[in-house]
Amino acid sequence: MGGLREVPQEFLSALSGLRGAECRNELRLEELPVPSRLAPFAVALGAEVFSPLHLVPPPAPYRHGPARLGPSSREPEELATGRFILLHDPQGPDVWNGTFRVVTYIRAQLEADMGNDALLGSVAWTWLVEALENHGAPHHSAGGTATRILSESYGTLEERADTIDIELRASWTPATEDVRSHLEAWSDMVCAFAGIPPLPEGVTTLPHRRS
Repeated sequence: MGGLREVPQEFLSALSGLRGAECRNELRLEELPVPSRLAPFAVALGAEVFSPLHLVPPPAPYRHGPARLGPSSREPEELATGRFILLHDPQGPDVWNGTFRVVTYIRAQLEADMGNDALLGSVAWTWLVEALENHGAPHHSAGGTATRILSESYGTLEERADTIDIELRASWTPATEDVRSHLEAWSDMVCAFAGIPPLPEGVTTLPHRRS
């Protein structure tokens, strides 16, 4: 992005908000290379959620830092993955209807017998909307797609169990440059996809894969 003098103050304020976010300890959160040509200014974060049996909280004062894998004789079970990308364009593209845009991706593996549940997509979208509302993250111009992916194995792999993945790709425009609550809402949403409680009252948990 060049020197800090070239970075708009609005984007610096947004970055400060992200650094102050209190994300779920179950997440391993790290900064990723920013996809090119999406916006003049951007930051990307990646998250992985593992079984709580393998996690210990980050040390103080890094309350929002990534959880660490604790000692275990087993390999950690990955429950869900995701990406959170914050874009900023001072010109305010018409399609955004604002100068900021959040682009997210979440993927989790479910039990195979859930693949025929026609409500999976609507549950995923409802979780996104309710997570933002529960965290008081003002936004507009939201859109997205929910996809179910069936993986079947044949030949030498025919004994491998069929799997169903749910993917949610979504984007929305924050109403202000204070995006801390947006990252916190997304953090809860990734954990919900992983089937990790607690969840806000009235929110449905997506069933995740068996151990």
